[in-house]
Amino acid sequence: MEQKLAELKSDFVRLQGDIEKIESIGGDVTQSVKQLDALEKEIAVVRAELAKARNRKD
Repeated sequence: MEQKLAELKSDFVRLQGDIEKIESIGGDVTQSVKQLDALEKEIAVVRAELAKARNRKD
């Protein structure tokens, strides 16, 4: 789970950079923003699952 979270965060940062580049040349970022939103939601789900797993250990 922690590995998946790290990968999602990495993808998120990469996509943010891509969006900035696309915006700087006046490109359409609609699809990229949708992907970013989906990543945010997935990160939230994984974080919640990690929190549950940690609480079970305590």
